Amino acid sequence: MKSASKFEKVAARCWNLLNEGKPFTPIFVVGTMLLFHINSLTDWVSAFALFQSFLYVIPVLVLYFLFDFPLFLRNYLWIPFVVYLIIWNDTNIGLLFFSIGLYFFFTVFFWGTLYYHLRIGTSWLNFTRFWKLVLKNSDSTSGNAQEQIPKFLLLLTLWEFFFGKITSGDPVNLLLYFIFFIFVLVFAYILHRNLFDWKPKMYNGYTRDYFPQPENSISDRAIVIVIDGMRKERFYEADTPFLDYLKDNGTEYTNMETVYPARTVVCFSSMFTGTYPLEHGIHSNMVWKLGINVESIFDSLRKVGKKGRLFGCAHLVDSMGSDVETFTAVMHNDKVDSTIMERAKKIMKEQDPDLFIVQMIATDQTGHSRGVLYDEYLQKINEADSLVKDFVDWLTAEGKMDNTTLFICADHGQADGIGGHGHLDEGERFVPFFIHGPNIAKGKKVEEKQSLVSLAPTLAHLLGAPFPSHSRGKVLLDAIEQKDEIRNG
Repeated sequence: MKSASKFEKVAARCWNLLNEGKPFTPIFVVGTMLLFHINSLTDWVSAFALFQSFLYVIPVLVLYFLFDFPLFLRNYLWIPFVVYLIIWNDTNIGLLFFSIGLYFFFTVFFWGTLYYHLRIGTSWLNFTRFWKLVLKNSDSTSGNAQEQIPKFLLLLTLWEFFFGKITSGDPVNLLLYFIFFIFVLVFAYILHRNLFDWKPKMYNGYTRDYFPQPENSISDRAIVIVIDGMRKERFYEADTPFLDYLKDNGTEYTNMETVYPARTVVCFSSMFTGTYPLEHGIHSNMVWKLGINVESIFDSLRKVGKKGRLFGCAHLVDSMGSDVETFTAVMHNDKVDSTIMERAKKIMKEQDPDLFIVQMIATDQTGHSRGVLYDEYLQKINEADSLVKDFVDWLTAEGKMDNTTLFICADHGQADGIGGHGHLDEGERFVPFFIHGPNIAKGKKVEEKQSLVSLAPTLAHLLGAPFPSHSRGKVLLDAIEQKDEIRNG
């Protein structure tokens, strides 16, 4: 299996500019306006007027960049647009229809069909389903039609309004526009202050304040298999005999909560630092500054002469850097996970890390391209089950499971629509999480709510390494049979 090339890593970052909702909105608005007025660009006076009028739009554009309107908050986005129509009653119907058509061309045909066909081999007819997924999607990505449409319609209408004023020489009532801007600002602030209240609570204090630093290792090795985007209730519905065996003969955490926002790079950063975006600095898949701001579990292991390795997609390099060995995600989705696990065997054989983390991506990609409520999604979970069994059987035959602790989990779930995740819609928030091994309690279910930030300190506890510097998670002692007497936090 090929590693992700330098080009793929750069391309992944560029794609996130169009995938993440915040950068997509200004890019789409500017691109749409330039295309609609392409003839004006050949005339210096008109082109300068287009630029001047854009300056008026920037304040509202900044507001829509700063504030997300995910889930039910998006329903309120039509109010500023209606207020604009009441005040100015000036719209260009042609521009509105052009922008909506261009938006659905990008999401349904370019992204949902062409992109997914070239990258993971979906059918050329994927648009026949993808348009329904875009309309249902509720997370703040570019594929959230119900959030993006009212945003870009208002921005484009404002821009066109000021462009018309400048080109005709009519005066602009700046006081009225200032009042409108203040209204949108206060409106967004009140909504987010009073209605945006479902973020998970952070743990107070650091792990070291409640748990003694590990002195001796309990396990010789730990292996973490992350089935990216595996929605919890769909996992329970899928045919997964081997994962069920591990779950039933180990310890399952039935209320394991992911972090906010539940984006892959954010989740992995929190899982393996033990803390939250506020501290590790990764706030979305679009990473503006490479690298985390705190210690990771890999840094902790190095302090005691041990080695950790993360085998994952190109995105994860942006946060974890050289501790990540990448695979290319440009591969047919029916082959990618099996290829990943074959390469995982090679890494284990050649590098023999004390901590090995493997990211499987086919389930997540199926959710994004085909939706999570269809049989294809369950089939991918079933395939993951078979591949995990094959990998564990191989590890056993190689003598690498004698005193090894195995973690199976997802980094986040997936919501309806295009398998959205980030803002904790139904299906995103709680993830499958269970532990199996010789030192792990068998047949135990822990129902108390826990957080994925507990993974890093638990790994440190098992492997006899110090907790990462900013780790806040609890050590999952409920699962560990050989535990010292320590004060629970």
